[in-house]
Amino acid sequence: MLRTIGLMSGTSLDGVDAAYLETDGEVIGRFGPRQTLPYDPALRRALRGLLDRAESLSPNDPELLDATRRLTERHAEAVEAIGLPADLVGFHGQTILHRPAAPGRSGTPFTWQIGDAALLARRTGMSVAYDFRSADVAAGGQGAPLVPVFHRALAAPLPKPLAILNLGGVGNVTWLGPDGEMLAFDTGPANGPLDDWARQHTGKDYDVAGKLALAGQADGAVLGRLMAHPYLAAPPPKSLDRLDFDRALREAGAGSLSAADGAATLVAFCAVCVAAAARHFPEPPLQWLVAGGGRRNPAVMKALGGALEEPVRPVEVAGWDGDALEAQAFGVLAARVARGLSLSFPTTTGAPRPLTGGRIIGALL
Repeated sequence: MLRTIGLMSGTSLDGVDAAYLETDGEVIGRFGPRQTLPYDPALRRALRGLLDRAESLSPNDPELLDATRRLTERHAEAVEAIGLPADLVGFHGQTILHRPAAPGRSGTPFTWQIGDAALLARRTGMSVAYDFRSADVAAGGQGAPLVPVFHRALAAPLPKPLAILNLGGVGNVTWLGPDGEMLAFDTGPANGPLDDWARQHTGKDYDVAGKLALAGQADGAVLGRLMAHPYLAAPPPKSLDRLDFDRALREAGAGSLSAADGAATLVAFCAVCVAAAARHFPEPPLQWLVAGGGRRNPAVMKALGGALEEPVRPVEVAGWDGDALEAQAFGVLAARVARGLSLSFPTTTGAPRPLTGGRIIGALL
């Protein structure tokens, strides 16, 4: 077993999660402490600004380099906050642009996660696994989601079929079948547009306790136009950039809604996307287990309960830590990199075959 610390900074741009676990990449020996370190408002604004400029951004852009350094330093602080030595750190970095192969999309497929693995290795004195997605994208896969192999290990004792839904800036789902089958893909926008909306209308970084959305009514006309988006009907494999639906939201007229009705509409659309995703499953799940920040939003959980036929529960009912799952996953993925095990599969990213990936810097080479 390797002692690992997984790190994840997701599409919500709110901070970095760190989690210690011991694993060989296939079996989880034990879980240890976890920490969440929020980004300061200036770093969050800088990262959000990079998303808007990412398609035309130079790798040598001074603002990019400064944000990368500050982001990496925050990740190093998260590792230090765990307070335990590790053989390997799994460093996802921060996605600022995700452009895998897709119908009608021209250009070379790529995905861009910023972060300085060499700096992190120096700061922590630990080996660092990084660059988890690019090999899959280069081979024609979506590069996401990568967490299903972790979900399969974690959910081994649970009845199947099972759906595990993660609601970060973008939603993604893993469907697990009774014979070890995996199907995974991004469902659609989740917290990302809602966070941006709350910031614009309330000055807060998110809709606290879902109060804004619960005070409003979803607009049927706007929701109907959003539901016609071709992504919802497209078969998996498929994945999203955090901003992929920004244009659709503008064209649907979301910007004309009141603060409360806009929030309610975005929540409803998140739930509609999840319900549309379920149509791609080989068979209905027995239940949905929800992780990520979305599970803490009562408006989101209520909307999911209304949109889905099966029980919808936070992952804590299974004894899991919903704030740590993604970080824990990258601890497992780091161990898989070290052992040369596959990170992605045809039914999770659309890779042509099970693919290894990632790189390691430091003593554990």
